[in-house]
Amino acid sequence: MPGTSQPAQTDEQLEAAFIGEAPLLDSTVTLVEYDPQWPQLYQREAGRIRGALGDVVVLLEHVGSTSVPGLPAKPVVDILLEVPDSADEGAYVPALEAAGYRLVIREPDWEQHRLFKGPDTDINLHVHSPGNGQTERYLLFRDWLRTHPAELALYLAKKRELAARTWRYMQHYADAKGEVIEEIVGRARAAQGPPAARPSEPAHREHAPGARQYDGFSAAYAKHTGSSAANAYYDRPAIAGLAGALAGQRVLDVGCAAGHLSALLAGRGADVLGLDISESLISLARKEFGAVARFEQADVTEPLSFADGSFDLITASLVLHYLEDWGPVLAQFRRVLRPGGALVFSVHHPGEDWHWFDRGNYFERELLEDEWELDGHRQPVRFYRRPLSWTFGAVRDAGFTVDRLEEPMPVAGVDAADPRMAGLLRTRPRFLYFRCLAG
Repeated sequence: MPGTSQPAQTDEQLEAAFIGEAPLLDSTVTLVEYDPQWPQLYQREAGRIRGALGDVVVLLEHVGSTSVPGLPAKPVVDILLEVPDSADEGAYVPALEAAGYRLVIREPDWEQHRLFKGPDTDINLHVHSPGNGQTERYLLFRDWLRTHPAELALYLAKKRELAARTWRYMQHYADAKGEVIEEIVGRARAAQGPPAARPSEPAHREHAPGARQYDGFSAAYAKHTGSSAANAYYDRPAIAGLAGALAGQRVLDVGCAAGHLSALLAGRGADVLGLDISESLISLARKEFGAVARFEQADVTEPLSFADGSFDLITASLVLHYLEDWGPVLAQFRRVLRPGGALVFSVHHPGEDWHWFDRGNYFERELLEDEWELDGHRQPVRFYRRPLSWTFGAVRDAGFTVDRLEEPMPVAGVDAADPRMAGLLRTRPRFLYFRCLAG
């Protein structure tokens, strides 16, 4: 992961970075218990920011302590925004100011960082350019705390210790947390281990560890998956077949990517909302298929904002193998499905990953890394493999009953599209498909 956290700042450096007078704290720091409303506040601000900037948004993420369920924090929602060039203030600052945001910090010598405050909610909107040294750190630290309770407890203990001290400026409190953050990030990186790799057909979706895997080549990925044999002649037909009759059904398409499956389901009469964590892919989906389906950027590892029983069907095409822990996500799916509603999802076939990556123990759950090349762009993509029994256990524990389990064949037309892949899809395990009922 490039870069390190921001070096500790002197009073003079901090005062120079502020536009206007730097606000004094001269007190201890107040931490409050985790508030389930914080993700909803982020979603509201994200909608405003996207509305103000449109395609200028390269990446938008909820980060910091308020993005980690169960972690007490200052009641300030931290948001990370990437724009094409954060030094080019004319491209985004006037639009944000027109929407009520205030530029309060300018730090050209530190990753061209800008900081805005919000119109009516206490937020810190951090702005960087793509390729900065902080985005991966923000996301890795957040995702690691979400899935490792002992690390969360360690971080919270340090936060409480530091919060009890008196600080002249709030930034000095933030700087003091740098050491424990570096330790935790170091362990998170080490846990990823040396990557295992093999060339593969890039038919997978997003929601991977380090969740911005597709933003750098989203256009090439969207073009490929629109017509590739594994997607157009295998995965999407299999998902649609398990979905059944769709006329009048309310469908949540999780990990919608560039919107091809959402459009297919909408064409069969469903009212479809597509979700994806990738802002770039959501932008492409809206441009191509916005007339037939709705699309929103969202991270399904955070609490969903929908009411109980909002959907008749959830589809998750090639998404869940990017998540280490399915429990919280499946619980959210179960909640927003009506009783008797269906979850249809596809994942990597457990036999495929174990065999092709030449792993020693089939029964382990482990993080793997692949490398794809599209239009000359080479991109590492990480995901988890796990035994089939683990998948069944996670589905059962979330309150679902498996209605159907399928290893499908490709549909007509695949031989003309890609004869080599057609042969592989007919003779080797590729993906595994589940239809599960919320009972």
